[in-house]
Amino acid sequence: MVERALQVAIIIGSNRNGRFAPAVGRWFTRLAEDHEGLRPEVIDLGNLDVPSVLGLPDACEPLSAATAVLDRADGFVVLTPEYNHSFPGTLKNFIDLHDSQWRAKPVGFVSYGGRAGGQRAVEHLRQVFAELHAMTIRETVSIHNPWGRFGADGHPDDPKASGAAKAMLDQLVWWGRALRDARAVRPYGT
Repeated sequence: MVERALQVAIIIGSNRNGRFAPAVGRWFTRLAEDHEGLRPEVIDLGNLDVPSVLGLPDACEPLSAATAVLDRADGFVVLTPEYNHSFPGTLKNFIDLHDSQWRAKPVGFVSYGGRAGGQRAVEHLRQVFAELHAMTIRETVSIHNPWGRFGADGHPDDPKASGAAKAMLDQLVWWGRALRDARAVRPYGT
């Protein structure tokens, strides 16, 4: 029996002008597309009008297509830069505008930034996703000082990055299948 591919939403969490996120996103998305058992869909917050005021009745209307991707996803990968020792505000708004979509699903992280490689942003995101009843993946992809370190082929010059991505995706597939099976048998309640 062939197991159904895991639907994974890759969320590119930066929307700044001149952002480096598209380069990291293209590289990682290609790896995810080639990874056995995954069917990725990309949500790029740089292409969305994420409301800055939460709780308004029409706040989620501009996000309806992205919300549909989250609804059908079995798991997520959040790609984030590190801004001032944390993650972007637009990413926080996007996360907060959704709730049930995250529950009992795995979340992996790809981060980039200066010397810390975005790791402080990931630590903050772990706390947010724990509150939303999501399961965060231990293995992460962290790219330190990425500017000018991606070759013409679109790959980072650090060969460890692809190995880290494979390890994280392997764990994401395992947790994604386990949690998908569990939700099918017993719906998750809060």
